[in-house]
Amino acid sequence: MSDAFIIVSNLSFSWPDDTPVFTGLSFTVAAGRTGLVAPNGAGKSTLLKLIAGEHRPQGGGVSVEGVLGYLPQTLTISAPVSAPVSGPASGDLTVAEVLGIAPVIAALDAIESGDASEEHFATIGNDWDIEERTRAQLDRLGLGGLAFDRSLRTLSGGQVVSLGLAAQFLRRPDVLLLDEPTNNLDLDARRRLYDVLGEWNGCLLVVSHDRALLDRMDRIAELDQGEVRFYGGNFTAYEEAVRTQQEAAERTVRSAEQELKREKREMQQARERADRRASNAARNLKNAGLPRIFAGNMKRGAQESAGRAGQTHLARVSDARARLEEAGRAVRDDQRIALQLPGTNVPAGRTVFLGQRLQARGLFAEPGVDLEIRGPERIALIGPNGAGKSTLLRMISGELEPDGGTIRRAGGRVAYLSQRLDLLDVERTVAENLSAFAPGMQESERMNLLARFLFRGSRAHLPVGVLSGGERLRATLACVLCADEAPQLLLLDEPTNNLDLVSVGQLESALGAYEGAFVVVSHDERFLAEINVGRWLELSGGRLVERGGPAGE
Repeated sequence: MSDAFIIVSNLSFSWPDDTPVFTGLSFTVAAGRTGLVAPNGAGKSTLLKLIAGEHRPQGGGVSVEGVLGYLPQTLTISAPVSAPVSGPASGDLTVAEVLGIAPVIAALDAIESGDASEEHFATIGNDWDIEERTRAQLDRLGLGGLAFDRSLRTLSGGQVVSLGLAAQFLRRPDVLLLDEPTNNLDLDARRRLYDVLGEWNGCLLVVSHDRALLDRMDRIAELDQGEVRFYGGNFTAYEEAVRTQQEAAERTVRSAEQELKREKREMQQARERADRRASNAARNLKNAGLPRIFAGNMKRGAQESAGRAGQTHLARVSDARARLEEAGRAVRDDQRIALQLPGTNVPAGRTVFLGQRLQARGLFAEPGVDLEIRGPERIALIGPNGAGKSTLLRMISGELEPDGGTIRRAGGRVAYLSQRLDLLDVERTVAENLSAFAPGMQESERMNLLARFLFRGSRAHLPVGVLSGGERLRATLACVLCADEAPQLLLLDEPTNNLDLVSVGQLESALGAYEGAFVVVSHDERFLAEINVGRWLELSGGRLVERGGPAGE
């Protein structure tokens, strides 16, 4: 499989309304592990669909060497093992049907029962060991206990994703396309996937914002403004390369700015010198008493000489301005959030939440869960999917009453950002939502604040309903963190799900400025490290226990 690769040649694709996505795109993906990164909306998923043949390009083409496997971003499953994954998941299917092995299993069972029909032998082909191979693959992804006849509707979202991955690996593809494969996976499932992909020796192209996964890639492909650029090494090396390029580009801009100022200054000085010479020459000619025609010729010659010099300086200024514009295009937009949030400060040691013997039927073991949160703790709540982490956050926020136990809050405001990001009025603009959260804030102050959250100019007056996921998160953070009553306790449920890498960085910056206590549910180890989590709690098997770090999950 070492020769497997993808060739994209002069590819063009537009949506039905003629909105262009790609124009003349060309690149090659060699064997090995490649991570594809870009902001949301740049066309990463569309590009994978074009490579997989699910979209047809208007121009150019795609060539794939070898057997192709493809797992889209949505919770999708495989049909027969001979076909790439596509279509929505159906709860009526069994595990065997999802894996594409149901006909082979049925044929094996029939032969064992004494039915030696040629049709059964044809169905089996060379897959006499299908059960052993399938069990081994499921074990590698943490699904070893699944029965082949189990219904899909009984599985969690993470299990369905892992099952779709297993189906692809069973196909033994030469080229594998994965679109956000770690979405909905808990930390244990993610680590299993990392191990499986670490052994991959074909051509792998992964779209992901999971930096731990991207750090296991051989190269990073950046999709930017309709072009793909490749960077050797993993995501950390890519970040360093981009940072070095940015610093060099900024130095070039500063140099070009200085050059433009110098050329403008020299042009102005040349004009002033020419004006003085012309004035002096006029007085000298007048005093010399030269014939009028001769004096006129000398004056015209001086003016023409000054004009030529002026044109030369003007051309040099124009060239300097062009070099500055070219240098500016190489500088990436600064999309960082720089904040100070002193209003969110919570005194050290102050208890902001105390829950004792909290009970939730079917989730928390007797005698219940005990939890104390003191300011300004930064807490990561980890544990397998389905353990009750979101339920516990809803109890802390007051959105859900426990089935038993007692709760005491300090009285300060608690803000809960669910996975749905549904705190804002989608019909109102970003500015109007902030006004509702902070009615005591002056309009000029609100606009300055929104600019710090990167809603500048007309962007602040967009309805929340039209914002991207990352923009909606920024708008929600602006309203929550800068409300008239700033929250002393912030609860976040999988905040990085479906965010691009730029938006994740912006979230990290905002949380870095937050001075209160927070509890965050996340399986993103890099994100948890960047926001300086100091306390780790694991909810598993109905019990909440202290851990020394993510390794405990």
